[in-house]
Amino acid sequence: MEQIKNTRITKRGLFFLVLFLFIMAVLFSRFVYIQAAKEVQDENLQSLLEERWSQTRELDASRGGIFDRDGEVLAEQIPSYSIYAVLDDEYDNYVADPASSAEALSAVLDADASTLEGYLSRDAEQVELGPAGNNLNYEERREIEELDLEGIFFREDPRRYYPNQTFASHVIGYTERDMEKARMGLEQMLDDELREEDGSVRYKQDGRQRPLVNADQIIDEPKDGSDVYLTIDSRIQMAIEQTMNQVDDEYAPERLMAVVASAETGEILGMSNRPSFNPNEYENIENYTNFNVSHSFEPGSTLKAFTLAGAIDNGSFDADAEFESGSYDILDATIHDHNNGEGWGEISYLEGVQRSSNVGFAKLVMDRMGEERMYDYLTDFGFRDPTGIDLPNEAGGLIAEQYPVDAVVTAFGQGSAVTPIQQVQAATALANDGEMMQPYIVDRVVDSETNEETLKNEPEAKAKPISAEAAEETMDILETVVSADEGTGRPFAIDGFEIAGKTGTAQIPNESGGGYMTGDGNNIYSFLGMAPAKDPEVIVYVAVDRPEIENDQSGNEASSMIFRQVMEQSLQYLNIEPDEESEAPTVQEEEEMPDVSGEDTKETVESFEERGYNVAVIGEEGTAVKNQAPEAGTEVVQGEHILLLTDDDDPQMPDITGWSSRTVFMLGDLMEMEVEIDGNGYAVEQTPEPGNSIGDASKMNARLTLEDEEDDESEDDDDNGNEDNEDDEDFFMD
Repeated sequence: MEQIKNTRITKRGLFFLVLFLFIMAVLFSRFVYIQAAKEVQDENLQSLLEERWSQTRELDASRGGIFDRDGEVLAEQIPSYSIYAVLDDEYDNYVADPASSAEALSAVLDADASTLEGYLSRDAEQVELGPAGNNLNYEERREIEELDLEGIFFREDPRRYYPNQTFASHVIGYTERDMEKARMGLEQMLDDELREEDGSVRYKQDGRQRPLVNADQIIDEPKDGSDVYLTIDSRIQMAIEQTMNQVDDEYAPERLMAVVASAETGEILGMSNRPSFNPNEYENIENYTNFNVSHSFEPGSTLKAFTLAGAIDNGSFDADAEFESGSYDILDATIHDHNNGEGWGEISYLEGVQRSSNVGFAKLVMDRMGEERMYDYLTDFGFRDPTGIDLPNEAGGLIAEQYPVDAVVTAFGQGSAVTPIQQVQAATALANDGEMMQPYIVDRVVDSETNEETLKNEPEAKAKPISAEAAEETMDILETVVSADEGTGRPFAIDGFEIAGKTGTAQIPNESGGGYMTGDGNNIYSFLGMAPAKDPEVIVYVAVDRPEIENDQSGNEASSMIFRQVMEQSLQYLNIEPDEESEAPTVQEEEEMPDVSGEDTKETVESFEERGYNVAVIGEEGTAVKNQAPEAGTEVVQGEHILLLTDDDDPQMPDITGWSSRTVFMLGDLMEMEVEIDGNGYAVEQTPEPGNSIGDASKMNARLTLEDEEDDESEDDDDNGNEDNEDDEDFFMD
């Protein structure tokens, strides 16, 4: 019995021994497997250990900056701040009084106090304050900190910032504030070069999450984005922006365009358009198009400069040869000059250029140059293809040649469509001895860490459409467009400098039907100018689309304002000295019209005449001045007409012979009479007739013409630089 019992104990012990050994074998096998595979239930033990005892911290890199040619910052990365508020009263520092805190914050954030109070009254541990509390600058943060509000804290984040606000905005473009997406312009086009690569550092920590001393670190170095330097001169760009703002306020045009370029290198020194935008507030963008590069339209008479250059180059232009201006019947079409087809009689081709005669250019191409040669020159000047400027979304040109008459109207800038940058590129050939330069706006791209230039643009002559001799002769003739008495470019003259250029008044296709838009101001008024004319260094193109002007105003008032101010400041900034021997026409200085109401008429007339004004008196002299035109406070220049209405009870109609349309309308406003004008130029007939009592007359009729013998005004007349409606009635199909 005892033996049986011992046997059972032995077997049981053996069983447990075997079981123990089996379990140990399983555990050992599992241990060996874990040691080898380092995995438990598909979880990597080494990774878990690393996660428990290691920490990774991101090392921020910065997006590359954008700079002008002199290193002025145009786009940069700066810190921004977002507010968050602690609401839980378990914390020592929390928002105890939401109402008063919201009221204090609203003044700094320019936000509704009740909206902020809503955020601060939520049942949450902490909250942010919505859009009003994000993207704050350092000054705003400091101002809020000075309020000493409990529970208000800041989080710092990087953001993109454009210090000049509305400044070459369509050129530079923008990124979203967190810089995750580049949305427009060079920011988008050069995103690969500008974009940063964040780094990281991985280190060991103890149970309290403190870094272990002397522990190994794994560092992935951050890499800042490259810096981009442009050819833009910030001083010139600022002149463009400021003048555009002035014209935008005064004339409210649909669009404005301006490009400034180096004639010698093709570098773009400034470029802007309106409508524009502040890239720091990109939610408010209304226009996403850089019209200077991405918009082609009928150029109007600025294209005549290149028709002229081609004709000179192939020997078909004779400045002294004459033609009959006014109208020209050809190919079942009638071409009209811009003064309602009246023309100026038989004039030379030189005068035809100066007066911007459509008939002259049509005859030049059809009778002398040949349409195929004209098309060849326009191709050589680059008007069919995009220029290749380093800006996104460039449009090409469209040269009309489907119908026989297309060559006729293309000769003077109608029917075909080109971009402003194409015209600037072509102008470099005129200004640069026939060498047409590649326009570019990116000077170089620089590695921000090594300072190595990874891209460097150099001036490049891409074609030679005309000879140096033809370019020189073209420039000489274009200079007379500005300096000659009959030149349409006289309003674009600048004191001390000879300007070579060409005006343009482009028609706008009627979107609601066939033909072109009609009415005052429904044109694109432009000017392509180069200075100094003898050795050009600067090219300026400006265009004003549909300015709001009165029927007695010239559309060139707005475009000449931009051109003169931008060109004059550009020449100054580039240290180009005026030519003291220049025969360029003098630009008369403006002065403010004084209030002469109640003054003695005779003394007032003498005072104005001594200062060079043309004075007309309505009513008996010797009495007091009752009213005046222009109004007090208006800017006037020497040579301008001034009208004085006396307190005479029965004023008589003055003789308006030789008056411009502007002066006639001024008289109508002064006498509260409706004015109806027939023709352009200067008055030759009128009703009521001179000497008749004005009495209760409510309407005045005047017929105007452009006969040379009646050309006796020097200020605001249509023959002396306005080129109003230059292309309004260029081309009528019979």
